[in-house]
Amino acid sequence: MRTLLDPKTIALIGATAREGAIGRTILENLRRSSDRTIIPVNPKHSSVLGLKTRPSIGAVHEHVDLAVVATPAATVPEVLEECAKAGVHGAIVISAGFGETGKTGQALENKVRKILAKYPMRVIGPNCLGIIRPSVGLNASFLTVQPEPGNVALISQSGALGTGMLDWAIGSHVGFSLFASVGAMVDVDFADLVDFLGSDPHTRSILIYMESVGDARRFMSAARSFARSKPIIVMKPGRYSESAQAALSHTGSMAGGDEVYEAAFKRVGIVRVREVSELFRAAEVLDSHRLPLGPDVAIVTNAGGLGVMATDALIEMGGRLADLSEASMAALDEALPPYWSHGNPIDVLGDAPSERFEAAVGACLKDTGVKGILLIYTPQGNARPDEMAARVSALVKTARKPVVTVLMGGESVEKGRSIFQAAGVPCYDAPEHAVRTYLSMYRYARNLELLYETPGEQPIDVAPPKNNLRALLRRVVDSGRKVLSEEESKRFITTYGIPVTRQTLTNDLEDALKLGERLGYPLVLKIVSPDITHKSAVGGVETGVCSPEDLTRAYPRLLERVAKAAPKAHVHGVSVQRMIRQVDYELILGMKKDWQFGSVIVFGAGGVGAEGLADFAVGLPPLNQTLARRMMEETRIFRAMTSPPSGVEPPDLSELEEIATVLSNIVVDFPEIAEIDINPLVVAGGHACAVDARIIIDEDVMAGAPKYPHLVITPYPTRYVMPWKLSDGTDVLLRPIRPEDEPMERDMLASMSEETLKGRFFENVGEISHEMLVRFTNIDYDREMAIVAEVTKGRKKRLIGVGRLQCEAERQHAEFAVVVHDDYQGRGLGFKLTDVLIGIAQDKGLTQIDGYVLSDNRRMLQVVEELGFEVEPGDSGVSTVRLRLV
Repeated sequence: MRTLLDPKTIALIGATAREGAIGRTILENLRRSSDRTIIPVNPKHSSVLGLKTRPSIGAVHEHVDLAVVATPAATVPEVLEECAKAGVHGAIVISAGFGETGKTGQALENKVRKILAKYPMRVIGPNCLGIIRPSVGLNASFLTVQPEPGNVALISQSGALGTGMLDWAIGSHVGFSLFASVGAMVDVDFADLVDFLGSDPHTRSILIYMESVGDARRFMSAARSFARSKPIIVMKPGRYSESAQAALSHTGSMAGGDEVYEAAFKRVGIVRVREVSELFRAAEVLDSHRLPLGPDVAIVTNAGGLGVMATDALIEMGGRLADLSEASMAALDEALPPYWSHGNPIDVLGDAPSERFEAAVGACLKDTGVKGILLIYTPQGNARPDEMAARVSALVKTARKPVVTVLMGGESVEKGRSIFQAAGVPCYDAPEHAVRTYLSMYRYARNLELLYETPGEQPIDVAPPKNNLRALLRRVVDSGRKVLSEEESKRFITTYGIPVTRQTLTNDLEDALKLGERLGYPLVLKIVSPDITHKSAVGGVETGVCSPEDLTRAYPRLLERVAKAAPKAHVHGVSVQRMIRQVDYELILGMKKDWQFGSVIVFGAGGVGAEGLADFAVGLPPLNQTLARRMMEETRIFRAMTSPPSGVEPPDLSELEEIATVLSNIVVDFPEIAEIDINPLVVAGGHACAVDARIIIDEDVMAGAPKYPHLVITPYPTRYVMPWKLSDGTDVLLRPIRPEDEPMERDMLASMSEETLKGRFFENVGEISHEMLVRFTNIDYDREMAIVAEVTKGRKKRLIGVGRLQCEAERQHAEFAVVVHDDYQGRGLGFKLTDVLIGIAQDKGLTQIDGYVLSDNRRMLQVVEELGFEVEPGDSGVSTVRLRLV
C-alpha cells in the first residue's frame, strides 16, 4: 500500500494527447507530480505530450511502482495480468463498464478478481476517479481540481459525490492529505486505506463517504485500531428502506441494515453524519482536546428567539438543556440585568455589551452540570463581534469544556468569526449547525469512552457442553424443520442459564384440567405447531385463565380460532404454563444475521407489538456486561426501568446485562443459528424470565455453505487457554488477555523494577494511565494477541508476565515483545511465552516475526537464540531479532 500511494515510477496505460480525453487529463496531472518518473503506454504513438511512449507495459524496462489504467473495460483484465507479470506493485483502474453496467460488466469484474487472486499486486477501482495526495505531490486522477495540502483524508465510494465533496471542501479552504475514489473496490477497500492513513503522519482525521462497507470484518478491525487516535467520520446514506422483507421472527423484522451499520460504527468509535457540510465540520472539531462529557448544553444568546430555536434543535437531535446550579444562577444574577431570562437558555438581552457574554460563559464554564456551551450572537446592541469574540476566546483558552459559537450575519461579523477560528473555537452561521457539531463531538467522546471502559470480572468460559445442543439442531433439520419449537428453544437457552417459564404439552381438555390443578391458576395456553410462527397472529394464545371453568371455555375456543385462521397447520397440542400475575415490563431480546456484519443482537421493548413500538437497539457480539449495558441504555424501555413508578420493584439491571451477555455467548458458540427470538422477556418482581422463545436454524451453515459471515469481531480465543508449570512447579494459567484484566495489568506493571520495564519499553514508563492500560488489555484478537501468565494464591489472582504479538496491516509480519515480573524471572516463563507467540503467528499464517531486545539483556537474547531467531546487534544498544516462519 505504501508503494501504491507514494510511487516513484508511474506508467499510464491509455495515455493520449487527444483533447478532452481522460488519458490526457491524467497525464497532465501526473506530469505535475513532483520527483516521479512518468511513462506513457500507447501502442499507436511514439510520444504523447513530449514524453516517449512504450507499446505495452511489458516493454517498459524500468521497474514500475504504479500503473494507472484508462483503457476500455474489455481490455482491463488482460492489461492487469500483463502488469502483474511485469512485477508492477499496484494499479489504479479508472475505466468504467464493470459491475455497475450489468451482467457483462460483472463478468469482467469477476475476471479481474480471479487475476488478482494469483498475484500480489494491489488494485484501486475499477470505475474510480483515482487518487490525489497533496502532502506528497501526487495527482493520479482525472480531476481538474488540485486541493491544497492539509491533514484531512477523504475516501469516497461515489465518484460523482466525491467530486462534489472535494469541490465544496476546496471552496471552504479545507486541505487534504489524501483524496481517494475507490470505485468498485475489487481489491483495495476502506479497510486498507484506513490502515494506511492510521499510520500516516500527514493525516489527523479520516472522512468516508460509504455506500457499502466491503469486507466488514477487516474494516471494523482497522477502524477500531485507529479511532482512538484519529477521528473517523462516515457519511452513509440509506437510512430508510421502502420495503421490509417478511421475517420469521420479531427480531428479524426489527433490525434493518441501517441500524446494524449504526451499531457497528459505535462499536469501533466511528462518528456518523448525515450531510456533506457536517462531514467537514466534524473533521474540524473531533481532533480537539475539548470533547464534551455529556449532552447537557448551556445556551448563551442575545436573541431569545434564536435561543428557543437552538433548544428545539438540541432536543430534537438528542441533546439536553443543562440545569444551572445555584452558584451559576447567583453569578448570573450579579452579572446580568434583573430582567434576564433566569434560566437556560441564558438570554443576556439585545443590548448586551461584550462583558455580559463573557460573564455568562464564565459562569457556565465553572458549572459542573454544564458539559458544553453554545454561544449565539446577533449584531445588535452594544457588543462588537470582534471584541466579544476576543473576550470569550481568551476565557475558553485554558478550559477543558467545549464552546461552540454562532455569529449570525454577514460581513459585519467576519472579524469575530476569524478570531474564534484562530483560537480553535468552532464558529457557524446557524444554530442547528452548531448543535449538530456539538452532538457529533459528544457521540465521538461517548464512543471513545465505550472503547476505554473496563467491564466487570467474568469467567473465561462459562459456556456449557455444546454437543447435545448441536445434536438437537441436527435432529430438527433431519425432521424437515428449521424452526425449533417453543419447548426446544427454551431448553436450548436455559442450558446456558437464561431463566424461562416452564410449560407442559397436553392434547386434551381433561389432561389440561389436571395440569391446572397441579400448577395453580392463573394459566396461559399456547398452541403448539411447527407451522405457526407467530402464535398471537392466529389467535393461538389464551391468557388470564383463572379457574377450571375458564379453562373449560378457553381450551376449545383456542383450538377453534387456530383451525379457522390456519386450517392447514399441523397442531401438536396445547402448552399449559403458569401465568406471571404482575408483569412490570415486556422486553425483546434476540439475534439475527446481517449479510455484511454477520450475527447481531437486538434488545428493546417487546410483546406482540414489538415492531410497531420501534424501541430497540442493536449490538454486535461478542458482548461483555459493559457493552450489553450500553446497548440497552439506548432504548426508552431501559431508561424507564431505571426510574420505575411507585409500587413497581426496581428491575435487577445487572441480571439483564448478564442475560444479554449469555445470549451473546450462544451466538458466538453457534454459527448454525440464523435467528433467536426471546419475546417477551418479562420483568416481574424485579427479575427477568423468558416467557416465549424461538430459534431458527441457518440451513446454509448446517449444509456447510454459509451465505453470511458469522462474526465480524473476533471473540475471545479460548483455544489459547492452557495450564502450565514454571520450572519450580508453580501452577500458571496461560491465556489471552481480556479487557477485565486492566486492574491486574496495572498492578503487575506498577510492581516491576525500572530495569525490567526499561527492558520492555526501552524508556521510563512514567505514570501508567487508564488509556495506556486500555490499549494493552482491550485488543483486537484478529490483528494482535497478548498472552498473560496468571497465578492464583488463595483467592487472589495475579499476572506475572505477558507476551504480545502485533500484526502489521497486511498480515505478513508481526512484532513481538515479552516481559516477566521480577519475582518470577529465571523460571522458564519468558521462553514459554515466546514459544506460544511463535505458534500463534503460525496459526495466523504470518511469514516472519520481529522483535527488539536491549543488547545487555543476555537472558532474553539467549531465549530467542534457542528458539531459532536471527540476532542483529544494533549501534544504539538495541538488537533486532527475527524469525522467518516460511
